[in-house]
Amino acid sequence: MDFLKLVESYKDDIIKSTQEVIRIKSIEEQPKEGMPFGEGPYKALKYAVDLASEMGFEIKEFDGYAAHADLGDGEESVGVLAHLDVVPEGDGWNHDPYGGEIVDGKIFGRGTVDDKGPAIATLYAMKALKESGVELSRKIRLILGANEETGWGCMKHYFKHEKAPTMAFVPDADFPVIYGEKGIIVFDLVSHMDLENSKNIKLIDIQGGTVANMVPDYAKAIIEVENMDYFNDRYSSFSKEYDYPIIVNIDGNKVTIEAEGISAHGSTPEKGKNAISYLMKLLGYLFDDTSSFGQFVKVYNERIGFFHNGEKIGCGFEDDISGKLNFNPGVIKLEDNKIVLTVNVRYPIKGDSKSVYHGIRENLKNTNVEVIEGVKDQKPLYVAKDNFLVQKLMKVYKEETGDYDSEPITIGGGTYARAMENAVAFGPMFPGGEDVVHQKNEYISIEDLMKLTRIYAKALYELAK
Repeated sequence: MDFLKLVESYKDDIIKSTQEVIRIKSIEEQPKEGMPFGEGPYKALKYAVDLASEMGFEIKEFDGYAAHADLGDGEESVGVLAHLDVVPEGDGWNHDPYGGEIVDGKIFGRGTVDDKGPAIATLYAMKALKESGVELSRKIRLILGANEETGWGCMKHYFKHEKAPTMAFVPDADFPVIYGEKGIIVFDLVSHMDLENSKNIKLIDIQGGTVANMVPDYAKAIIEVENMDYFNDRYSSFSKEYDYPIIVNIDGNKVTIEAEGISAHGSTPEKGKNAISYLMKLLGYLFDDTSSFGQFVKVYNERIGFFHNGEKIGCGFEDDISGKLNFNPGVIKLEDNKIVLTVNVRYPIKGDSKSVYHGIRENLKNTNVEVIEGVKDQKPLYVAKDNFLVQKLMKVYKEETGDYDSEPITIGGGTYARAMENAVAFGPMFPGGEDVVHQKNEYISIEDLMKLTRIYAKALYELAK
């Protein structure tokens, strides 16, 4: 197919465009006029819009929330929904997270996989179709958002002004095709503190994590110690039992405890190492349950801790389509004499948030921890395996990769696919590839970036011809 040859000719431009958009730090910030999610996300959106305009696509912008680029005409349309905002970079990178550096055939930077690289690949796939002159019976529309990681205000605004495409895919998950996504809720577990009633040790502060949908890679507690012999004894007992990545700094009677973990996506907490859980394990040795904070620590260690499926806190649900619930304690902080633990849960496709909340409340009866429900409930997504969209995308994936054994899958991640009817996620992660989403040293290989562009070009052709 001529358009696939054109894709190969764009290689240098695809690499350059990916690097340039990676260099824009598009984390949500304070809103400004015309920039509802702050300057960074707006600049990333503007970059993509300008690039699409240079390619000759018809552009429409939506008040800094979102934009779309159209190819062709037709009453029916094929959509691609991608986002240009990113999660915070975190610590410990070996490469500039906003440098777009190329090392060993890999482009490094926050958003290379999630979701800037795939967005660029889609734009160049559309360019190849346009310049090849192939006939299409459906319009192709790339919809770009700037707030996927922190609220989806972009898509809510967009779909208030535009009707949804007839069908769509989202390049923001895994191959081969994602036909189901678990439901998502974010909520707080709150415990009111009497910080003065601790024996020997008093909590001054505790902080950990940055956003709920990431496994936290750092957490810190500051405590005041009345009896240093007691502290040394308890810390020694902990150290003999556990070899956790914890650093302790003592300054007089003030002790700072830092825990380091390994970040991962909140939908797969088992793939990371939760710094909050490491920290709480040590604090369990220092605070007994005669104090209000000690009671909270006990609840955390016995019912949350390293249990990734909610099995100890009353919501260990699972089904035959999507498997087990995922439970990620993502952020902890002390504010106004309250411990606030923000949790991200991905519940099974056949489940519902009401059952999750009820199970946790029942489990936490007679403790000093209460559940504060979140305002959002992203309902599960399910598209039948024999759906035209799923079948066509599976055909393209198998032909382009030679992987004829894979079948459609379900995930715990949440993509734009659930923003409309008849949409599924499609790539960009290939089976067996390293999962770098939401992690330090995120990268996309140039080989995979080019493969993506070919796959998306052929997929759009097959859906729109």
